Amino acid sequence: MDKAAASALGLDFGTTNSVVALADGQGGTRLVTFGDAGDAVFRSALCFWEEERGWNGIAHEAGPWAIDEYLQSPLDSRFIQSFKSVAASPLFERAMIFNKPFRFEDMGRLFLQRLVAHAGGALDERPRRIIVGRPVEYAGARPDPELARQRYDAMLAAFGTEIYYVHETLGAAHSYASRLTEPTTILVADFGGGTTDFSIVRVAEPGAPRRCVPLASSGIGIAGDRFDYRIVDRLVLPLLGKGSRYRSFDKLLEIPGGYFADFGDWSRLAMMRNRRTLDEIRRLKRDAERPDLIGRMIALIEHEQGFPLYDAVGKLKRALSSSKHAPFHFTGGGIEIGAEVRRADFEQWIADDLRRIEAAMDQALARASVTPAKIDRVFLTGGSSLIPAIRALFDRRFGEERIATGGELTSIAHGLALIGEESDPAEWAT
Repeated sequence: MDKAAASALGLDFGTTNSVVALADGQGGTRLVTFGDAGDAVFRSALCFWEEERGWNGIAHEAGPWAIDEYLQSPLDSRFIQSFKSVAASPLFERAMIFNKPFRFEDMGRLFLQRLVAHAGGALDERPRRIIVGRPVEYAGARPDPELARQRYDAMLAAFGTEIYYVHETLGAAHSYASRLTEPTTILVADFGGGTTDFSIVRVAEPGAPRRCVPLASSGIGIAGDRFDYRIVDRLVLPLLGKGSRYRSFDKLLEIPGGYFADFGDWSRLAMMRNRRTLDEIRRLKRDAERPDLIGRMIALIEHEQGFPLYDAVGKLKRALSSSKHAPFHFTGGGIEIGAEVRRADFEQWIADDLRRIEAAMDQALARASVTPAKIDRVFLTGGSSLIPAIRALFDRRFGEERIATGGELTSIAHGLALIGEESDPAEWAT
């Protein structure tokens, strides 16, 4: 498909990965690929370093190139990932990077600039219609959807002129509907990095004036990033001093949990490498019962090991999707952590999260006035849908024969581009 022939663009701006699809005006789409490797999945990450020619004296990269830049010089750069998770947070105003303030929309604009630059010209002339995926429920404490909309508008101001925001699950529904040949009621479950969302959609026969009719949606701010943090919390943080004690005068007190909570939030973890915070932790180390454990925490912060740590956690999580036990191994900043982890342990760590996810699914069914027996097909998408405990939840509720998968990382962008071809995409917008 010639880039000039694209009639609409679907942008799945994800917490972990981003994907772009272009519609051809004939019911077909193609994924935009990035770099010489031709990968359609672009990591939602940024790396910053000081450089006079950069914006405000700071240069940046995005996607896998951000990872490469960080790994080349971790102590002289700042690596940011999962920044979509703060889009709706009124508690997040800006991240201070090399003493310069960066708002969410600033990071978003810089991210999109590099995404376009690495697309090999495929996005230099974008179609008029841009369909952007958004979660049903945003991540974070007390999320503010209107604030997220304002930030998204500012982020995308230079990206397109006719922009529609559509629930990501409805994009996935359109993608899956293209496989169907008869009327079907489907439940779409999208397991992203920051949120898990559900939509119930009635799909008409091919050729119907309106192929998909949404019945109800629901969502919850629990997904892949939360599962990663459960591993960090149960496996890693005890090895950094969580649960241990320090002496204050004649009392033994537990080390404050706030330091360990920062390891679950990129906007705080990335900022812990400052003199005040490190001086506080060094004082804790001096009075700690286990100073060696606090020393590990200091080493991780001083040597900017947040990304390698979470990369090791992600590898473990993926390994446990295909094996009943797997090794966890992390080396960096002069420390080494290793353990053998059973899938059963991981499933226990995320059990409460899965119960809350199932309750959100039940909410969608109740809103649509549809029982599980009336769902003809369940379409699972998103990287965390590959976790066996999640698949087992749906097998138990709906039966294995009704479950469909495929295109876990690309189906949403594909469907969003298809929505852009409809006569009035505003009917789908939220």
